[in-house]
Amino acid sequence: MEKANSRLQVKNKAPAAVQITAEQLIREARERELEVIPPPPKQKISDPVELQEYKLRKRKEFEDNVRKNRLNVSHWLKYASWEDSQSEIDRARSVLERALDVFGSRSITIWLRYIEIEMKNRQAKHARTLFDRAVHILPRVNQFWYKYVHFEETLGNLPYCRQVFQRWMKFAPGEQEWQTYINFELRYKEVERARDIFASYVMQHPDPKNWIKFAKFEERHSTAENARQVFEYAFKYFDDRLLDEQLFIAFAQFEERQHEHERAQAIYEVALEKLPKDKIPELYEQYSNFQKRHGSIENVERLFSQKRKLFYEEKLAKDSFDYNTWFDYIHLAEEYKFSIEDTRDIYERAIANVPEDRTNKDCWRRYIYLWIYYAIFEETTANDPERAFKVYRFCLDRIIPHESFTFAKIWTMAAKLQIRLSNPDKCRDILDEGLKRCPTKKLFKEYIEIEMEFRDFTKCRSLYEQFRRLYCLDSYVYINYAQLEAVLQENVRARCIFEFAIKIPELSSPEDVWKAYIDFEAECQEYDNVRSLYERLLNETNHVKVWVSYAQFYEDREEFSRAREIFDRANERLRDEEPLTRVILLEAWRTFESRLGDKGIDISHKMPTIVSKRKLNEDQDEWVEHYEYTFPDSDKKKSSLMDRVKRWKQQAKEEANDGQEA
Repeated sequence: MEKANSRLQVKNKAPAAVQITAEQLIREARERELEVIPPPPKQKISDPVELQEYKLRKRKEFEDNVRKNRLNVSHWLKYASWEDSQSEIDRARSVLERALDVFGSRSITIWLRYIEIEMKNRQAKHARTLFDRAVHILPRVNQFWYKYVHFEETLGNLPYCRQVFQRWMKFAPGEQEWQTYINFELRYKEVERARDIFASYVMQHPDPKNWIKFAKFEERHSTAENARQVFEYAFKYFDDRLLDEQLFIAFAQFEERQHEHERAQAIYEVALEKLPKDKIPELYEQYSNFQKRHGSIENVERLFSQKRKLFYEEKLAKDSFDYNTWFDYIHLAEEYKFSIEDTRDIYERAIANVPEDRTNKDCWRRYIYLWIYYAIFEETTANDPERAFKVYRFCLDRIIPHESFTFAKIWTMAAKLQIRLSNPDKCRDILDEGLKRCPTKKLFKEYIEIEMEFRDFTKCRSLYEQFRRLYCLDSYVYINYAQLEAVLQENVRARCIFEFAIKIPELSSPEDVWKAYIDFEAECQEYDNVRSLYERLLNETNHVKVWVSYAQFYEDREEFSRAREIFDRANERLRDEEPLTRVILLEAWRTFESRLGDKGIDISHKMPTIVSKRKLNEDQDEWVEHYEYTFPDSDKKKSSLMDRVKRWKQQAKEEANDGQEA
């Protein structure tokens, strides 16, 4: 056993000296294929004996081929074609019969070649016999039937051709085969026969399009009444669940061609009523075109509204939180005057889609307007203000999350509705409730405006006091509070409010308060107070706008010298500020002097010049050019500074020399 194993072991595992690659094998095989094989010598047959020898040799080759590979159809077909080329029709038939026996008479190719040979040799009876055999064995092969009827029609044997069609139709072929039979009868003007075939055709293939073909056939070859009966039979045949929009469209278009516009409109309306709304886009389009041609404006608008309604319903079925689509749907209902109940139903469906996020106010803004539109609709269109108030009340009590945010507009609109209902006390109750639950700035403003309309100024003062306590850093509160007192000619109270406001260091917009205070004193013609306010303001700020406004105050009072003094003071005060602010001041000063005409003075010597300078940009490591304003007085300052520097250097040098001498 050990000896046998030792013989099986490979002793030399080194690679062979000459390696054969796959590329080399392919190349050698290709070279052998490309070897030129000399063609066989041409043979010229000159007597019957040689011809018989040639035929014998060829038959032997064919017989050898079919014997070696009996299931190769091409060998049999070549054999039969060769016999046919030698005018040996009987031998060709024998070969093909043998082939049919081999393939069990199921080879379509052999049958077709067999029939072709018989037809080529004008053997009509043999060909007809073969057709009968073929369609008997393979009745579902439509190719045999097509060739059979074409063969008989070519021979002019129409009765027999018709019999072939009838035999064919017994096997329930497809729609195209029935249409071929109908076209055959129509070619020979056999309308009655074609009608009978159509009747069987629509029973065999009860598709709506086939009923439409039948009706068009009757319309073309018979009367409109017969075509109408076909459509009526079709609607009786189909159940309501199986009705197709194309059948309705074809029927309506037929009636329109017959100028029966009322019938056509009735058909369209029945279709819109019975068919599902989401499966009839083409029906809507055809009905719309029909109404444009023959309908009234009211019908066209009604159809358009139905079409848009279907479109919005489809969009909302996909996303019920698409508030923009709800608004479009509502506008459609109100514009085309849907019934009150239908419009109310749309509103109810819309407001049922409450946003899920109860902390983010942004996603609620569009939604809350659905409630506002709903209440306005109930008040104006439905003429039911009580129901409108219930809408507001339900929204305030059940919908808005007041613990997170609120909407002052809802509170205000509900309150104003009570005013229109002549219930001012209920209006105040609603607004007071709103301030208790969510005292927002907007709600305070709306409440104060309503009380101003009521001329209840005591209530206005009370509201402003509440407003001020809650929003003590909001300049709007103090400005409007003081303006209210000014309107009531309570100037002392107004000044107290302004004085209180300007002393608050963290006020939101103190400049607005100062401006309102100054305007108030100017309207009261208290010009000394105006000057005092400007001086106080300039002690706190050095803003160029304050200086310009101060100068304009004197200009308006035609105190031009004082205005010029203010400009001069401002120019001195702004000397150390940003150059641009000083440029703004000087431009305003020059404009002021130009308005004075001959009385004005020339300040061009004070205007700056623009100097181009280069500056190193450290980020990009390159020099960039920029422009600076250079004022005349700044040059004087620089020259005096340089003189002092020179004197200091000279003094330092002299002291150093004295020290060396010592």
